[in-house]
Amino acid sequence: MVKHCGGSIMLWVCFSVAGTGRLVRIEGKMNGAKYREILDENLLRNSDWGQRFTFQQDNDPKHTAMTTQEWLWDKSLNILEWPSQSPDLNTIEHLCRDLKNSCAAMLPIQPDRA
Repeated sequence: MVKHCGGSIMLWVCFSVAGTGRLVRIEGKMNGAKYREILDENLLRNSDWGQRFTFQQDNDPKHTAMTTQEWLWDKSLNILEWPSQSPDLNTIEHLCRDLKNSCAAMLPIQPDRA
């Protein structure tokens, strides 16, 4: 039994003005190899955006790892340079906040917390 609705899941998602990509649930710990596998299987194969999109990611170590940077370079992707420590500019952070607020609004109020 999970008390107070605790727990979490890790997801990878991509979206653009042209639409959304696949939502991927991450099992276990995320590392650089798993991140590149997700990019390979989902970013390019499941988008109709072609090569004319600009890819944005934050400065997480698995995103900035040399092997990940080489993968992105090999795919000839346009990359948006990203300032460190700037979650306020990250669109996915805003999406996650909105999703969290929507989920919280749907939870029933527990009598002992009212």
